[in-house]
Amino acid sequence: MTVPRASAAKLALLKRHARRAAAHAYAPYSEFAVGAAVLTDSGEIFAGANVENASYGLSMCAERNAVQQAVSHGARGIAAVVVFTPTSEPTPPCGACRQVLAEFGGDTLIVCCGAGGKVRRHRLADLLPHAFGRGNLDPARPPSSLRRSPRRP
Repeated sequence: MTVPRASAAKLALLKRHARRAAAHAYAPYSEFAVGAAVLTDSGEIFAGANVENASYGLSMCAERNAVQQAVSHGARGIAAVVVFTPTSEPTPPCGACRQVLAEFGGDTLIVCCGAGGKVRRHRLADLLPHAFGRGNLDPARPPSSLRRSPRRP
């Protein structure tokens, strides 16, 4: 397994952004404040925190919030992600976050940091082998922008 590389300086900066984002998490139910920072293919950094909701299914993870920030600013590729959790052992992204990350980079570097100082590095492809992607979609189906709405009488 070859883990993608990012410079030590860039990773240190990503860790600071992720830790700072965790301080802004809204986690009144789990009390599990997570922060994430993504490094885009163009070198920009975007951070996000988890935001919980009393209707648990509407909660949003830090990693997906960071990706959405990046995409909202024009990014289409994610080179690296740092996830900070308030645990002694580093916590990897959940399955939903892995799938969203796979949309923007299958060989993304994932660095998981815990409050205890431990760090784990992974390749996204190792955490999510056989991810669902564009290649799984029906090639005969035209993109939604080319489909016509049914006519109403």
